[in-house]
Amino acid sequence: MLLSINPDNPQKRLIDKVVQVLDQGGLIIYPTDTFYGIGCDLFQKKSIQRIYHLKRRPLAKPFSFVCANLKDISLYAQVSNHAYRIMKRSLPGPYTFILEGTRLVPKLMLTRRRTVGIRVPNNKICLSIVKNLGRPIISTSVPLDEPSVIHDTYSSSVEMVIDGGVISYEPSTVVSLIDDRAEVIREGKGEIDFI
Repeated sequence: MLLSINPDNPQKRLIDKVVQVLDQGGLIIYPTDTFYGIGCDLFQKKSIQRIYHLKRRPLAKPFSFVCANLKDISLYAQVSNHAYRIMKRSLPGPYTFILEGTRLVPKLMLTRRRTVGIRVPNNKICLSIVKNLGRPIISTSVPLDEPSVIHDTYSSSVEMVIDGGVISYEPSTVVSLIDDRAEVIREGKGEIDFI
């Protein structure tokens, strides 16, 4: 299903449809501020395994996930005062922060070092979905920018593709905040001088 949602003012009834698909273990493709992402509810193990299969990705390489805000991040990651200050200045935005995961994060989503990649994208559709679901969603990129092409390519693999307009593919900047040391792992979209 291709669902067109207003990127500036997401319609609640359409966001509710997306949340229903996620609640039932479905996969969605949704817009972020850096790319279209394939996602599912963080707590749907079978759905996460479907994404690993779809992306042909080894289980040892966990996906990052999207939280609604900084308060939510603190449920799923250890956030020091230093990390909080850096994230407060840059979120929502095109950043993925590597932090130590908490016990709430499913084992499947933790690295061997028990770290997680967390995003709060500056995209109203994405944030509306996560807020209304009440739980994080997986975030892994789709290398296409046109919703109708994405739908034609992935419609047999996912339950819903959300059309939030054309988004040119540009990966997020990845910043590790482990041990209170800010380290840029990958430069992408987003300034890094504040780090």
